[in-house]
Amino acid sequence: MRSKDKISYFYDGDVGSVYFGPNHPMKPHRLCMTHHLVLAYGLHSKMEVYRPHKAYPVELAQFHSADYVEFLNRITPDTQHLFPSEMARYNLGEDCPVFDNLFEFCQIYAGGTIDAARRLNNQLCDIAINWAGGLHHAKKCAASGFCYINDLVLGILELLKYHPRVLYIDIDVHHGDGVEEAFYFTDRVMTVSFHKYGDKFFPGTGDMKDTGERDGRFYSINVPLKDGIDDGSFNRLFKTIISKVVETYLPGAIVLQCGADSLAGDRLGCFNLSIDGHAECVRFVKKFNLPLLVTGGGGYTKENVARCWALETGVLLDTELPNEIPDNDYIKYFAPDYSLKLPGGNIENLNSKSYIGTIKMQVMENLRCLQHAPGVQMQEVPPDFYIPDFDEDEQNPDERVDQHTQDKHIQRDDEYYEGDHDNDNHTDDA
Repeated sequence: MRSKDKISYFYDGDVGSVYFGPNHPMKPHRLCMTHHLVLAYGLHSKMEVYRPHKAYPVELAQFHSADYVEFLNRITPDTQHLFPSEMARYNLGEDCPVFDNLFEFCQIYAGGTIDAARRLNNQLCDIAINWAGGLHHAKKCAASGFCYINDLVLGILELLKYHPRVLYIDIDVHHGDGVEEAFYFTDRVMTVSFHKYGDKFFPGTGDMKDTGERDGRFYSINVPLKDGIDDGSFNRLFKTIISKVVETYLPGAIVLQCGADSLAGDRLGCFNLSIDGHAECVRFVKKFNLPLLVTGGGGYTKENVARCWALETGVLLDTELPNEIPDNDYIKYFAPDYSLKLPGGNIENLNSKSYIGTIKMQVMENLRCLQHAPGVQMQEVPPDFYIPDFDEDEQNPDERVDQHTQDKHIQRDDEYYEGDHDNDNHTDDA
């Protein structure tokens, strides 16, 4: 047992200021709300807080096709009408609209997950958190389900430079299809997704019989659930499956996607999980004491998303948070009771004991088909990406430099301080 986990936390206020559009359920503003709860509870003083680098196009193209990355980089709301065939090819439009600063948004959330993986690789922390990440639906050549760049795949590729085997766990209400698809043919990554399946629920994949192919056969695990699953059933199933997976697969690192749309009362979800029930999964995975990368994901009732991820930040820090939410810039969103915990829902639980038993039995059977953890002959570790330095002599002093670029020139600890030295107290994220 490690004496005390060292935790790195990634956040950039710009990520919460983008706007998908008036009727779109994805509200990145939930990330500002989460961060302000983290600050209000004083959790920032217990971990290292970093602003992530903006991922370079070449980094995004480690998974995505270069033409798709290039198109995301140049398309704007004003020019999208000029490219109808590309918009259709890359699945941009209704679910995945083009909005102002779209590419920068992708660079920031993907940069956070890549940075998190690198800090874990270099043993600079035990746990790394990027609540802005977890956009698990994005495909190699297309956007999908509100996701444009698949930061999870990029983070896992980074972890694979140092770890022969990486375990990916997904507790979003939607199937983690983009991550599963990326690693469907390899035994280097095991993907385990707990999600709603059936009734044409998005994305429509994630059947129990989809277990991977070729070298990846039996390395994709799907746990298809019906409406209304509650804390008790979900946690029992989760703990049984994940403990067996870790025992069998022996991963060197774990990536945990904590989509909060599996909570009761979510605008797009259909489960009955309380925040405590959701957080119990995080607590359980932490106990394995393996390098752990934690991301956000879905979650469309934004005050509940903020509650959930703030509480889970506390869980990762072994810090019990008072149920009464402290005063913060977004306190009005937590009216009328201003409490952190959210009870389970009361949708009818359609997951019978026999149905849960069948899932458990099938997953255990598939795990038995794995002979043992695959051996990987490790080559020389590829370098982290070369990030070009600025030549100060070539900088035009009359040219306006944005804050993000200025920050790169400053030697700093990248930490938040309390009182007058708090980097964050002059930022208006609303």
